[in-house]
Amino acid sequence: MSEPTGIDALLERVRAGYRRLPPREAYDDAEAGTALLVDIRYAALRERDGVLPGALVVERNELEWRLDPQGSHRLPEATDHDVRVVVVCNEGYASSLAAESLHRLGLHRATDLIGGFQAWRAAGLPVTAPAPGSAPRGMTGG
Repeated sequence: MSEPTGIDALLERVRAGYRRLPPREAYDDAEAGTALLVDIRYAALRERDGVLPGALVVERNELEWRLDPQGSHRLPEATDHDVRVVVVCNEGYASSLAAESLHRLGLHRATDLIGGFQAWRAAGLPVTAPAPGSAPRGMTGG
């Protein structure tokens, strides 16, 4: 058995495996159609703080199933392993672990947003309130 790894060491190791994106670059890439923003924040955070315009909303526990291009539960946007996915969580911690998991599925261009949603908002980038009673884009149940 290997020695236990603390979360800080794990994050450092995971993040060394890919280049993370600052908010402005993620925004520009999404606007240009070269990156797919995927918001994995809890519904309560999206309801409280708003959503990223155009981002897919995929709960963290469904992420791999929804983005695996070979999976039977994939989203239409999960076309192949070359899709550039930018995972967004609230502050940029859970998204790093999620991006690493996507790398294990072969999504070699997966990355995450430095500082998460909070950094996006602090940079003055667009945020919209979710429509009351509407299902987030990307969530299809099961």
